[in-house]
Amino acid sequence: MRVRFGYVAMSVHLENASPSRTMTMKSFSKLADRDAGLRRLERLAEENLRNTLRLLKHNRYSGVHVYRLTSKLIPLATHEALRDWNPYPALATAFAEVGAFVREHRMRVSFHPDHFTVLNTPRMDVFEKSVIDLDHHVRMFEAMELDGRALNNIHVGGSYGDKEAAGRRFVEQFRLVEPRIARRITLENDDKTFTAAETLAIAEEVGVPMVLDLHHDAVNRSSEKPVELWPRIKETWNRLEWNIVHAEDAVLKLPPKIHVSSPKSVSDPRGHADYVEPEPLLDFLFRIAGTTPALDVMIEAKKKDDALMKLVAHFRALERQGDPIRVLDGGTVEIRT
Repeated sequence: MRVRFGYVAMSVHLENASPSRTMTMKSFSKLADRDAGLRRLERLAEENLRNTLRLLKHNRYSGVHVYRLTSKLIPLATHEALRDWNPYPALATAFAEVGAFVREHRMRVSFHPDHFTVLNTPRMDVFEKSVIDLDHHVRMFEAMELDGRALNNIHVGGSYGDKEAAGRRFVEQFRLVEPRIARRITLENDDKTFTAAETLAIAEEVGVPMVLDLHHDAVNRSSEKPVELWPRIKETWNRLEWNIVHAEDAVLKLPPKIHVSSPKSVSDPRGHADYVEPEPLLDFLFRIAGTTPALDVMIEAKKKDDALMKLVAHFRALERQGDPIRVLDGGTVEIRT
């Protein structure tokens, strides 16, 4: 099984490369010239995209093929007071350059919209804002000219006092989302409310892939273990529309994705540690290796790409010891069965 590792948004090795420079609405509101303020936001966004391209080049040099883009590329992009602003024409070239690099090097990129993006909310105004936010993320993918392999990962949402009803409401309201947005969505189990088994059942019902978060499962247990759920989880990726249409191209077929992180501390088991404890991940990888040809793993650790490099270094040490592992490059390993 070939396993590729990725990290989230920022590099701790690449200096002065923040892709999330921003401006608060309070600061924007104080500007005397609104149009000049909008141009300033566009310049910040262009700098964020330039830094994103720098990060992608850093990843390419480091052998990292999987990366989560920050949702904050365009400051204040979805703020209600700026609904009349269209930043995309000014950013067309910068978005195109990022997308061209991703396509040329066959990288896998994604977004993880913020926690306020919830489709199972009982409030229609919150649902509408959530759809606007998802539409914004899709527009960024479209500006990069990235196809359906570029996906937005979200959680099911809150329980709102009745988790069963909240799950049904997700299904009902997901069907209100236009296909252009809906087909870019993946669902992830969370650390407090919807377990892996519950999230999987909803993902199967609405026909989207599921992202298994091993850390979330450890603190919010399902009735079944991750390895027991894995055959069904893997099948949700086989049903992905892009994979079905282009299934003949095995090189480009999108593998399943999981998330890994480690507890920050005993007192804060849900928080993310600086690095990843390799043993729980290794145990899972060896258990599924015989059933899954390829897997992508998003590392959610505070030390970002340094955590990825440390994890791969651990795999190198195991390889030297004779374990059935082969490190292929700076972000890819092979688990042998």
